[in-house]
Amino acid sequence: MDLLLKHKTIRKFLGKEVPSELLENILTAGCRASTTGNMQVYSIIVTKSRAVKEELIPLHFNQPVAKSAPVLLTFCADFNRFSKWCELRKAIPGYNNFLSFITASIDALLAAQNVCIAAEDKGLGICYLGTTTYNAKEIIEVLNLPKLVFPVTTVALGWPDEDPVQTDRLPLKAVVHEERYKDYSKHDIDELYSYKENLPESLQFISENNKETLAQVFTDVRYKKSDNEFFSEKIIEVLKDQGFLS
Repeated sequence: MDLLLKHKTIRKFLGKEVPSELLENILTAGCRASTTGNMQVYSIIVTKSRAVKEELIPLHFNQPVAKSAPVLLTFCADFNRFSKWCELRKAIPGYNNFLSFITASIDALLAAQNVCIAAEDKGLGICYLGTTTYNAKEIIEVLNLPKLVFPVTTVALGWPDEDPVQTDRLPLKAVVHEERYKDYSKHDIDELYSYKENLPESLQFISENNKETLAQVFTDVRYKKSDNEFFSEKIIEVLKDQGFLS
């Protein structure tokens, strides 16, 4: 538990390789994650070569963390392998639908988190790249992902070259509900977000972006409605192309 409480996102890595045996042990631990029906409907693409990374980095918006990480792990929702197994065993698969995509995505994300915990336990640092779904179509092309395979997240992994301050988290009562969901009053929102809103870095974000509130930084700059709608349409089209919305 102490390890989880000490988690920090690492965005700067040493130019030092992750030994193959260590990486294999970490991936093995990742694959012990819980999985729906013990199907393991996910795949992990390990990228270490400079050539392939050079193709992926622009798709992650040229983030410095993607450039400096010695390993990029792309976690994919994958019903391709399981469906082929079914067909070869005289069973008819029915996984070309949205529910199956959600099922496989959950599997992939559980494995990803297991990998991250195992990596941190060995002294490595990690950073989730939320850009994966934005450019899923292009990542699919680079990694040669077949039908019924969809990239849901990428983890940059390597030896830390920084020791950043932990990022804030909302208090437990902000996310935990007893027995049933309890909606939030204005007073609740004010109380729960007060600490985050008044952090020096939050005040700096507000100032740098010429906004009145931290919420406006999120809605007007970081995660804009127009961007959300654009990428939502793009993702739906890719899901159709990959056979999850047949």
